[in-house]
Amino acid sequence: MPIPDYQTLMLPLLRLAADGNEHRFRDAVEEMAAKFALSDEERATMLPSGTAPMFDNRAGWAKTYLKQAGLIDATRRGYFRITPRGTELLGTGVAQIDTSTLEKYQEFRAFRSRRSEGNSTPQPDLPMTSQPQNESSKRPEATPEELFSQAYQRLRSNLEAEVLEQVKAVTPAFFERLVIDLLVAMGYGGSRQDAGKAVGRSGDGGIDGIIKEDKLGLDVIYVQAKRWEGIVGRPEIQKFAGALQGQRANKGVFITTSGFSREAHEYAGIIPSKIILVGGEQLAALMVDHNVGVSPVSRFEIKRVDSDYFEGDSV
Repeated sequence: MPIPDYQTLMLPLLRLAADGNEHRFRDAVEEMAAKFALSDEERATMLPSGTAPMFDNRAGWAKTYLKQAGLIDATRRGYFRITPRGTELLGTGVAQIDTSTLEKYQEFRAFRSRRSEGNSTPQPDLPMTSQPQNESSKRPEATPEELFSQAYQRLRSNLEAEVLEQVKAVTPAFFERLVIDLLVAMGYGGSRQDAGKAVGRSGDGGIDGIIKEDKLGLDVIYVQAKRWEGIVGRPEIQKFAGALQGQRANKGVFITTSGFSREAHEYAGIIPSKIILVGGEQLAALMVDHNVGVSPVSRFEIKRVDSDYFEGDSV
């Protein structure tokens, strides 16, 4: 089944605490995972940022929202208990709890207002096509971390597409320098000057040459780069493999602005030489990763409370 969103988890979490006892949050997460019959794969699903399991993150936000509404209290680190207000709400026979349910509590409204004024949570994009209100309202609400990650991924995808478009438009000489800059930024070739000397034989719209694998030059990598519009097929990889043999090299990187055919990938996987195929999309992603042709415009840090820091305080 789909991983439940954090609003769906609010009522089960509150019901779990209905006995009035103190509960360990980690145990509550495991109980709810069993209740929703989540598979091991679903439990292992991470946030887009890779910082935490998605289900655990959503359970954490369900607890945060219930706490901000005064329905549960944090008794000590990692533990919580239902409040009289929470018991009263369950007594009404409520069938579900979501943010609209919590809006009736002044503390929660103040919490939402603080977050809105601080603009701390990215807002999801509206759909490009209109939807009936009853359909759009059924979409699961993402946690702030999920929204942040989704916004980042959209920005990242757009940037990579723009970078690749720019790369396809540069001259062969500039493309040669670009590839050298990227390899040096990734730790290959020693210094920029060393790499420039090692890779310098211009060919048909690309470069062919040898570059150090590490700063000491303990091994070398044969590099070929081509600005192609069409798909690079197996014959080109065969020629490259022959060039490796001619240089007595056993490692190579073939970089193109387009992509590779299935036959090209299959051939690269069966030959003795190690050949890495880097297509246009991966090239753009590597440029963004290593700040080649792009520059940061803003930086955000996601922080959490350091519970260990507060443990030194004696009551």
